[in-house]
Amino acid sequence: MADTANAGQPPLDDLMMAMDVVDTLRHDDALVQRELGKDTSDAALIARLREIYASQGISVPDHILEQGVSGLKQDRFVYAPPAAGLSRTLALAYIRRGVIAKFGGIALALIVAAVIGWQTLVVAPRERAAAALAQELTTDIPAEVARLTGAIDRLSQDPAALTQAVTLATDADRAIEAKDLTAARKAVADLAALEAELSTRFEVRIVSRPGTPTGVTRIPDVNRATRNFYLVVEAIGPDGKALPRTIVSEEDRKPKTVTIWGQRVPEAVFNRIRDDKAKDGIVQDAVLGTKARGKLAIDWAMKVENGAITQW
Repeated sequence: MADTANAGQPPLDDLMMAMDVVDTLRHDDALVQRELGKDTSDAALIARLREIYASQGISVPDHILEQGVSGLKQDRFVYAPPAAGLSRTLALAYIRRGVIAKFGGIALALIVAAVIGWQTLVVAPRERAAAALAQELTTDIPAEVARLTGAIDRLSQDPAALTQAVTLATDADRAIEAKDLTAARKAVADLAALEAELSTRFEVRIVSRPGTPTGVTRIPDVNRATRNFYLVVEAIGPDGKALPRTIVSEEDRKPKTVTIWGQRVPEAVFNRIRDDKAKDGIVQDAVLGTKARGKLAIDWAMKVENGAITQW
């Protein structure tokens, strides 16, 4: 069976010798170009090859030399790289699979890290913020509005306060429906401020102490022929401490949180308090008004006018 398979093929030694002949011809490029360029038979080239091998002490049969010359002309025994194509690309990829796997693993790791980072740093916080927003709008704010309006109802019978509470609760409901978190929070803050104001009680007392005036006067710029009269007062809580109040000055129309301000009064009230203090340096009738729990307005013990100032 082996003899049949090898039938018609030259022996390995002859094949190796023919390859050597071709190699010799390629190294002697001048000889090849000269001899192949002639219109003669291969005999001259074979003769030259015979001389070359004889000079090296090598005896090469003529049929081997003929095979070598013929192989040179046919580009036999020359490695020709495979043409570009899918098969060649796949073969090269397989050969370089280690490098490809290394860089592919790095690229995959970077992609995974980027996805995890995006999920952790961007998507997850965004989802948590959205969930917190939904929780606040649908649960927290409605519950706080209900708590505050209930507290106000229990605290006050003041129609102005109750009307204001209903208005603020309606504003909150509209903001919730519109998913306007800023407006909803403001409505809740205003309700909380209303409850706090209703819970507060204090006396508006006329100041009578060294270093602070008891009353001041002003000549308004809009009418230089008149004069405004103010008693300097403060809101004193049950613990005897002055409470901060937000007062809008009629001079600049700007609200300011203060613990002492000037309340505008008629000239007659101003003169009465001035005369009271002139007797012994102390204002005996010092309570100008009282703010009771559950009410927004101050019950004035003396006649006052609209208007106040925060500096003098």
